[in-house]
Amino acid sequence: MAARGRAGTDRFSGNKAFEDFAVIVGRFSTQVSILKAVNARFESSLFDIRQVVQADLVDLELDAAQALLKSGFLRASGVIGGVVIEKHLQEVCSAHKVTIRKKNPTIGDLNDSLKAAEVMDIPMWRYIQRLGDLRNLCGHQKEREPTKEEVCELIEGGAKVTKSVY
Repeated sequence: MAARGRAGTDRFSGNKAFEDFAVIVGRFSTQVSILKAVNARFESSLFDIRQVVQADLVDLELDAAQALLKSGFLRASGVIGGVVIEKHLQEVCSAHKVTIRKKNPTIGDLNDSLKAAEVMDIPMWRYIQRLGDLRNLCGHQKEREPTKEEVCELIEGGAKVTKSVY
């Protein structure tokens, strides 16, 4: 029984029509390239899905903070706004491969690390510093209570930072 497919030698002359090993390597290389492309596309799709889900969660958390603010729970509202900023800055650090030395970094730690890595400019760094101060005012029993305007600034700042710092 004859083998199927093209043989490496011509039936009549016995000369090789092509190099068998080169053909095998070429076809194998093509298959590997296809698998690499599929893997890259799959990872890209997962990244896109992850970003959409994270954006939805951020919006839900900021909506919850707004609802607490409207109900007069200033500190709780401000803490949620601060947590949104903190989580977002951690994601930005991860995306830019910025290492954080602290086990539980604060907004200030993350902000300083991103500035040092030149991920953000000085005006944004100062703006996030202000938001970090407001978050600390809300999250810790200090000499005074946060005002409604300060908490509103913190929540709106969270929305701004999550949409402008990548």
